[in-house]
Amino acid sequence: MKDTKYLEIIKAPVITEKSENAKMDGKYTFKVDPKANKIEIKEAIEKLFNVKVTEIRTLNVKPKKRRVGRYTGLTNRTKKAIVTLAEGQTIDLG
Repeated sequence: MKDTKYLEIIKAPVITEKSENAKMDGKYTFKVDPKANKIEIKEAIEKLFNVKVTEIRTLNVKPKKRRVGRYTGLTNRTKKAIVTLAEGQTIDLG
């Protein structure tokens, strides 16, 4: 059984055209917990997917303004991690 601590750090994969093209270079993009640091993210990816991580780049996604009728608000802030895997390793995201 996979540790729930790691599942709380890694929220979901980011499936966009840009992230799908980056998979050819061994780079995978995930939404992660905004409080997680690079060391925690690396440990979670290695334990959940049984791969060797060589590099992690993180970025904070700022909230955007949204409107629904007369009500305005902001989307939630998130954090993304771009994970580079060792040569020849892949992650099957389904």
